Amino acid sequence: MHRLCLLFCCLHTVVFAASPAQNVLFIVSDDLRASVLGCYGDKTCATPNIDRLAARGMLFERAYCQGTVCGPSRASFMRGRYHGSSGITLGEHFIAQGRTTARVGKIFHMRVPGDIIAGTDGDDVAACWSERHNSPGQEAHTPGDYACLNLNIFTTALEGRQSTGDPHRPFVTVSYEGDGSDQPDAKTAAKCVELLQKFSAAKKPFLLAAGFVRPHYPMVAPRSFFDRYPPEKVVMPSVPENDLADIPPLGISGSNSKKTGLAQYPENQQRMWSGYYASVTFMDQQLGRILDELDRLGLAESTAIVFTSDHGYHLGDHTFWQKANLHEQVIRVPLIIAAPGIKPARSRSIVQLVDVFPTLCELTGAPIPSSVEGKSLVPVLHDPAAIIHEAAFSYDGQHHALRTDRWSYMRYTDWTEELYDMNADPDQFTNLAHDPAHLVTVEKLRLQLQQHTAASSQPKKGKKKNKK
Repeated sequence: MHRLCLLFCCLHTVVFAASPAQNVLFIVSDDLRASVLGCYGDKTCATPNIDRLAARGMLFERAYCQGTVCGPSRASFMRGRYHGSSGITLGEHFIAQGRTTARVGKIFHMRVPGDIIAGTDGDDVAACWSERHNSPGQEAHTPGDYACLNLNIFTTALEGRQSTGDPHRPFVTVSYEGDGSDQPDAKTAAKCVELLQKFSAAKKPFLLAAGFVRPHYPMVAPRSFFDRYPPEKVVMPSVPENDLADIPPLGISGSNSKKTGLAQYPENQQRMWSGYYASVTFMDQQLGRILDELDRLGLAESTAIVFTSDHGYHLGDHTFWQKANLHEQVIRVPLIIAAPGIKPARSRSIVQLVDVFPTLCELTGAPIPSSVEGKSLVPVLHDPAAIIHEAAFSYDGQHHALRTDRWSYMRYTDWTEELYDMNADPDQFTNLAHDPAHLVTVEKLRLQLQQHTAASSQPKKGKKKNKK
């Protein structure tokens, strides 16, 4: 009897191993902080489609990006390397494994709004895709109610709007009358639906990468989405008095309320949140169209689905706005993985975007290239308590951070540091780096960071990097 049970278990394992996911749907949002999603605890922002994906997959509560701006982050996770300046890409590897690969929208870095308005490829890697499709749009030049919130400008005129290269474009919203079909993310959803139909008919394994640009600025959406989030009802993040006093100068975002001009317009800070929420809900609606078609075609049971963002976003936390910062609101990202044989669950294991590449390899039965530095998350998909990493590593240029189970540690090029006890101080209000009681912890994390930076791939010195 014991031998029969053992034989059954072995056969079950073999069957599971021989039945990997046939297809991959890889969905990347832009500038999306995890905390605004309903499945991550937000009670205001409507994200029903992301939430339903989370309900049928594994939600990672503590997932972290590597680069803190678009270009470095996307190059990193598309190559499975901490610094993505070299190595085979996910798409190239899957093509070599016999899959069709397609990109729709922004996966590698594109200038938003520049490449979106022009309909150009940005830093896309052509060899990564069997076919690729851009999703152009008018962005800030969409006719409607335009606002440049840090300058307190409100107009319907099309002349003089902040656009590509203009310094105040991160604070632009446009609310307009329309059904949203003219927007880049709606075009991305429509093309993905078309491609899913084509791939289903061809009956050939595929990797479909859908890159949404919202909620990246300018935050453009139909008026009905803005109307859901009245600015006067927005509760801004709490910022204690003298919050910045214990943050090193290099840790203070250049996009803070005082420097950008938002400090003098508290109501416009609320409008920033309203525009962000509107953009997130609009993006979520487009995601729903893709998931609906995947289900309609009967592909969900044979497809591994990943949803994430390139990095998070500041919305007034510590008076900071945007990204390019090592604090929790920027380095923490949403990450949801749904795949055949994976039970719905939530995990608090520390994971990284660099892990997505090897995870998709294992889920689809593909070998993991030797160039990949991330680790497969499949053990966590089967056991939410499994530990893959002791710490997540993030960087903003040459500034570095480690996020462990308890601690958030940052080190800057002038050797200044930040340390936060994330159990007692999840909002990172009290920097403990110079507290004698935490000297041992700082020294341990300092050594751990040094070892990591010495072991991981590094970009060549002197190479210009596009951060926006």
